[in-house]
Amino acid sequence: MHITPFPRGRIIEYTNKDEFCHSYVLLPGMSILHPVLLGLIYFIGLMYLFLGIGIISDIFMSGIETITSQKRTIFVENEHGDRIPRKINVWNPTVANLTLMALGSSAPEILLSVIETVSTLGSTPGELGPSTIVGSAAFNFMVITGVSIYAVGPDNDTRSPEELKEDGTPQGVKKIADLGVFSITTTWSVIAYCWLYYCLMD
Repeated sequence: MHITPFPRGRIIEYTNKDEFCHSYVLLPGMSILHPVLLGLIYFIGLMYLFLGIGIISDIFMSGIETITSQKRTIFVENEHGDRIPRKINVWNPTVANLTLMALGSSAPEILLSVIETVSTLGSTPGELGPSTIVGSAAFNFMVITGVSIYAVGPDNDTRSPEELKEDGTPQGVKKIADLGVFSITTTWSVIAYCWLYYCLMD
């Protein structure tokens, strides 16, 4: 028997299980439902939440792309001394990739970690933070990178021979467009994984 007190009464639950499962998402009385039915209810709820996160993330990323694609006009002088207008990006590509774009792609994981950290202040921290680094960041950095490289491999290179001659890059050869973003991301990822290993082994 498990008793849940409330200001205007209490809920008494009975079960033939060894113990009750306590959770913020497990409403009183739901623990007596059949496990298959309970699993189906939570599966439908998860799919609904995933759909909402997908929609919000798309809108968020569209807003960030709009911000980072802003341009401003400057005037440069040519060899004749004439001032010619030229449009340049407001945001530096390296800064935009390392700040706004990273925030947009990892916003759900960051918010979950912040919520868990704030809710467990003064007590033993939860496992969501390390799990976020290992699961999300490692997946983005390794699996998505590997799949992207495979997708533009020699077998999937659709460039024509004329395009290959103009570009000068042999078929199937990959190049990193922005070494600044790649080097900073790689360096801090290695530091984060070493820090995580140190914390887990301590």
